[in-house]
Amino acid sequence: MEHNWFFPPHDGIRLGDLAVALGAELADAAHADRIVRSVSPVNRAKEGDLCYILSRKMRAELDTSAATAILCDPSLASLVPAHISVLLSKRPHTAFAQAGALLHSSAMSPDVMTSTSAIAPGAYVDPEARLEPGVTVEPMAVIGKGAEIGEGSHIGPGAVIGADVRIGRDCTISAGATVQYALIGNNVIIHPGARIGQDGFGYAPGPKPGMIKIVQIGRVIIQDHVEIGANTTIDRGTMDDTVIGEGTKIDNQVQVGHNVRIGRHCGIVSGVGIAGSTRIGDGVMIGGASGINGHITIGDGVQIAAMSGVVSDIPAGEKYGGIPARPMRDFLRDMAEIVMRSGTRTQKKGGNDE
Repeated sequence: MEHNWFFPPHDGIRLGDLAVALGAELADAAHADRIVRSVSPVNRAKEGDLCYILSRKMRAELDTSAATAILCDPSLASLVPAHISVLLSKRPHTAFAQAGALLHSSAMSPDVMTSTSAIAPGAYVDPEARLEPGVTVEPMAVIGKGAEIGEGSHIGPGAVIGADVRIGRDCTISAGATVQYALIGNNVIIHPGARIGQDGFGYAPGPKPGMIKIVQIGRVIIQDHVEIGANTTIDRGTMDDTVIGEGTKIDNQVQVGHNVRIGRHCGIVSGVGIAGSTRIGDGVMIGGASGINGHITIGDGVQIAAMSGVVSDIPAGEKYGGIPARPMRDFLRDMAEIVMRSGTRTQKKGGNDE
């Protein structure tokens, strides 16, 4: 893939300066003045590109790579051809992410779609809303009565910010997103089409047949440095708050039910559904398309495999998988047994045919 106008290459960063910025070590100090301008996978890298490797499986691609520099663990440095500079890091994946942010800063959050630098014609900002200096509001966005938005924040085209919502500084609320009944911290990114603060799913039995809606009067609280993916929905609380902890990253098309409390620095992948009143600790990782039952507690540091069904509490630090989710060692043993039995049945069937 050639560079395109959406994410053009950087003007250039010296490898010596990049090493300092990443806390990495340049294997050959004589290469300090070499320049990198972009990131690339190893197999199609060219001059000016920075790549990274995590294992010896990349050896064949390295032999034909034209990259300017490779980030890697010191144990892999001997794999890199002599014409490619080496940046040594004990955490090359993390260092590469940091390098990408330096080389392509505009890709770190949704960009402004129009040339406006303030409140665009066609946007509606209620006279009783309060916007600090440096807020950008794009066309067709609506800012409700009493809403407050902090300095440096960007409200994308067609976004709706409800009455009395509070949004901190340097936030991005992308095109078509809606935020209501919510308090948003600083440096929060909400991607296109996300829905924050609508009422949760709550009903009581009514006259047969029928159900009676339960009032939802809580809020959504999103702490600093959270990222919410496209078309994700986060319901407000019933009588308590729905809370997303600092630094948590939520992928696209995730459903977070009312009263859910998610801890700090969690990672929740696409398609996850979290039912109401669940408590999730700090540093929890939940694989894609998993379903989390309501009114349960998931401890700090838990890892849940993709496509799992969690129906009960999980102690801190555990790794779970499967439907119903169970300790990973049990899940893997069960899967191995199923495969073995399936193979035995196939062999018996083949013998009968003969």
